Amino acid sequence: MGVLSINLLGGYKMPMVGFGTAGKNEDGRLEVALNTALENGYRHIDTAYIYENEEEVGKVLQKWISSGKIQREELFIVTKLPPFANTPERVEEALKESLNRLQLDYVDQYLIHFPVWMEPKDPQSKSELIPHKTDLIALWKKMEEQVDARRTRTIGLSNFSQQQISKILKNARIKPAALQIEVHIYNQSDKLINYAQTNGLIVVAYSPLGAVGRIVYSEDSGLKSALFEDPVVVKIAEKYHKTPCQVLLKFLLQRNIVVIPKSFTPSRIKENIDLFDFTLNELDLKALRGLEVGEKARIGMRGSIFDNIRTHPEWPFKGKRDSYLAKPNTTT
Repeated sequence: MGVLSINLLGGYKMPMVGFGTAGKNEDGRLEVALNTALENGYRHIDTAYIYENEEEVGKVLQKWISSGKIQREELFIVTKLPPFANTPERVEEALKESLNRLQLDYVDQYLIHFPVWMEPKDPQSKSELIPHKTDLIALWKKMEEQVDARRTRTIGLSNFSQQQISKILKNARIKPAALQIEVHIYNQSDKLINYAQTNGLIVVAYSPLGAVGRIVYSEDSGLKSALFEDPVVVKIAEKYHKTPCQVLLKFLLQRNIVVIPKSFTPSRIKENIDLFDFTLNELDLKALRGLEVGEKARIGMRGSIFDNIRTHPEWPFKGKRDSYLAKPNTTT
């Protein structure tokens, strides 16, 4: 069965399974993985300015397009405005730079990656981030201009809170088409997802399988396993003759959430899109919903690099966030 798509505001369709590209591109493995993904039917590719891999993504896409193996219209390409460009004067330039690296005339979706305008104190080390006052409404107006200029077909938000989304919706001429946030079985974000979906935003889950090479650990929750090693997930996977990762992804798809898993392993790339020949029943969905831990199980946006940012008025993550750590995991 092919990959299902979901309707976006603006009349466009987004494939419900995308290929995530966040992380270091060591020894050209991203190019190999992206080729494998395209060969296995992925057409939704997610990248970002700050991933520093748009050029590599662009080379692979151009190779496929120029060879006739794929038409540009078949692809759904997403990239993001970097936090250091979260000021109206930099939006157009940042998107033009991304398009140049991607070798594309337009992207299908452009997201504000993070609601805080922040720049590294030392551009060389990027060890400390300095926050600036962020005018989200003025920033959104410039995002709308990128749609007008046909540099992007749709625009959206990433890592925004419900309050911030509401502010954009009340002032938008072109409404956000999507919200990309961290979602997985331990951090299910029901309230935020329900709000976004009720208001017409498609929710896209990053880190749906957890973080590559890490386990989730929380002193409060006692979680010490990778998401795909959770006994509940493993038991359900055995029942359906699927892998635990496929169960984790299917759980989100059945909540009408788009997933963008990332892998550099060919077998797992193929596995992560093979999700449309089974359906989790209500009993199993309830068991998976019962694994919710909440904000303290957040994987992303951690560490001392954000120390100066957490008190910023536009910091989107509220509640207890620093009681968890990520520990190395030998499974890759």
